[in-house]
Amino acid sequence: MRVLKTILIIACTTLLIGSSAMAKNLKGAKLNFVCEDTQFKSPFIDVDKTIDKPVKCRYIHGGFDDGTRFSFYFPEKNAYTGRFFQYVTPFPDSETSAQAYPDEISPIGFSITHGAYFIESNEGGKLDFTDSSSSRESSIGAYRANAACAELSRYIAKLLYNCERPYGYCYGGSGGAFRTAGSMEITKGVWDGAVPFVMGSPNAIPNVFGVRMHALRILKDKMDDIIDALRPGGSGDPYATLTVEQRQVLQECTKMGFPINAWYGWPYMDAHGFIVLYKTLVAMDESYFHEDFWNKPGYLGYDNPASLQRDRVQTKGTIKRLIGQTEAERLNLVKPLSAADRGTADRAWASMGSEIKDKPVACEINVDIKDIGMGGDLIILSSPGKGQRIQITKTKGKYVTLADVNDPKLLTLLTVDDSVQVDNSDFLAVQTYYRHQIPSIDYYAWNQFRGYNDVPIYPQRPYLVGPFITMGAAGCVPDGKINGKMILCCSVWDREAFAWQGDWYRNKVKQHLGDTIDNNFRLWYTDRSTHGDIDDPTEVVSYMGILYQALLDISNWVEKGIEPSKTSDYKIVDAQVMLNINGKSRGGIQPIPYASIDGKERADVKLGQEVTIHVVVDVPAGTGKVVKAEWCLDNSKQFTRSVDMSKVTYSADDGRVEFDTVVSYDKPGTYFPTIKVYSERNGDSNAIYTPIANLTKVRIVVN
Repeated sequence: MRVLKTILIIACTTLLIGSSAMAKNLKGAKLNFVCEDTQFKSPFIDVDKTIDKPVKCRYIHGGFDDGTRFSFYFPEKNAYTGRFFQYVTPFPDSETSAQAYPDEISPIGFSITHGAYFIESNEGGKLDFTDSSSSRESSIGAYRANAACAELSRYIAKLLYNCERPYGYCYGGSGGAFRTAGSMEITKGVWDGAVPFVMGSPNAIPNVFGVRMHALRILKDKMDDIIDALRPGGSGDPYATLTVEQRQVLQECTKMGFPINAWYGWPYMDAHGFIVLYKTLVAMDESYFHEDFWNKPGYLGYDNPASLQRDRVQTKGTIKRLIGQTEAERLNLVKPLSAADRGTADRAWASMGSEIKDKPVACEINVDIKDIGMGGDLIILSSPGKGQRIQITKTKGKYVTLADVNDPKLLTLLTVDDSVQVDNSDFLAVQTYYRHQIPSIDYYAWNQFRGYNDVPIYPQRPYLVGPFITMGAAGCVPDGKINGKMILCCSVWDREAFAWQGDWYRNKVKQHLGDTIDNNFRLWYTDRSTHGDIDDPTEVVSYMGILYQALLDISNWVEKGIEPSKTSDYKIVDAQVMLNINGKSRGGIQPIPYASIDGKERADVKLGQEVTIHVVVDVPAGTGKVVKAEWCLDNSKQFTRSVDMSKVTYSADDGRVEFDTVVSYDKPGTYFPTIKVYSERNGDSNAIYTPIANLTKVRIVVN
């Protein structure tokens, strides 16, 4: 039974240096702060200075003697509004990752600009996924280190501002969303509200990665047909040109919740965060990979379809040379990791192991290797490392790229002239692991695998892997028993945390709060948004504006009782989130544009023929007004024509905006003119952090 309690308390409310010294530099000051959680002892400050970027603020850095480190960014006293925002990263990593964000989405700049101070910690220190001996109590990284830093920040804020208890709000995406939700369920009084975003469910991992990799492997030759059918003016039937196997896989993947419209981005997709989890999963259920999948009825490997035979790689060879980072980059075998990727919801996993120096990152063997797909193993066949498996991410001719997450000690076993085998058997096996991991009935995406009397149609593994992984990330398996207010932000086109899982968590919260759920919880869906990256600006938009507005709205909800916009109006159809097409009643806070040509999504025209595109934009009630609109009229993926907002038609009573544009083309082809619109709560066209985007498009075929 979970014991809900305040993890930390402030034992003293003054510094030894005295309240009269509020303006003094705190570096090296002795802090009379004691945590009830005895893990966190001897807090210290080693940096206290003014910084100018991304905005001017007071930067205080320090830590506890257990290895926990923090960064606090304080606004000037006359700008302080009595609150903090705290970012929870997907993995314990760095307390300074926010410093690498671009200015226009900087969480530091956002917080300071809005009168809040900002907190980031390393959550107890970066985890070494390659070294099992370096493991620690998972609750430290899940919430305890963040809670300690939150309460210490209040202690320092009282000194700096001579203020009452600051309100506090945590937020995090992906794995950080698990930890944000877990923090709000396990603790009381540390955070007053939270905004988790792009959150999965406790059974998301590894299943969302497997189903996507399986579909990519089978459907890659038909992706263009699928995408064209789903775009405006297409046939609407993505199954039209598929084989029986391909049809079955697309249907299965869609019913698991992969957003079918998100296949536009298939060239950009890879194994994503599964790279970090792969070897752990194999170790947790080794008999599935090395025995059952290939040898027992009911598993795809036993059925051994032609596509599996085609894609399986078991190539033996000899290592000719080991390749370091610099040469691997030159050979385009690896890409350098941007500092801006660290700590982000979408790419935080990519930094795991990336800082280890003087290690091989690739190797060349003496034979050509077929493309392994998205991952596999390099099995050492000769001494001294005989039998050891080194994780690999891709092959290119005779080159093999090694995964960053490999144990450096294991890499030392690789030597020139070693006999090795490149093998992707386990990576193929994991792709349908989700069929053998059916959770409880509330996880409705898995109901397609239930037969008569809800009996699974495929053999099941002894236990569910997902909750174990979630427990390690969140410190609990989130079940909706939140303490405080929450706005959960999910992306309809999320390819890693399928959108239906936001609905799953809302149902859990409703079980806990019942009819009072609207007093403490909102679920906002962002249309045309993914897990993180904007790989095609004419297909998807960023959710950052919604995220930052949600933080402002939840603080107003807690502190002033101002209720945020209602939960998005949606329905679930075969695990696909279908938003209300009526923008006025959709809920959430995202503008909804509609574009048409004579009331249709498609026009077939002649060279030079002028076409009028009519645009209507609705904004949910009370969420601001449209402040900006821009066109990409060709296929350049560049928005080069702005709409003159002084000439658009505003409807005073419901916030609707309407405008037209006229286009013509002097070359034959198919064009998708795209309109991107932005709304802003206060109607401020110069706002940096809170413009909220959406887009739509039409198809014009020029003959």
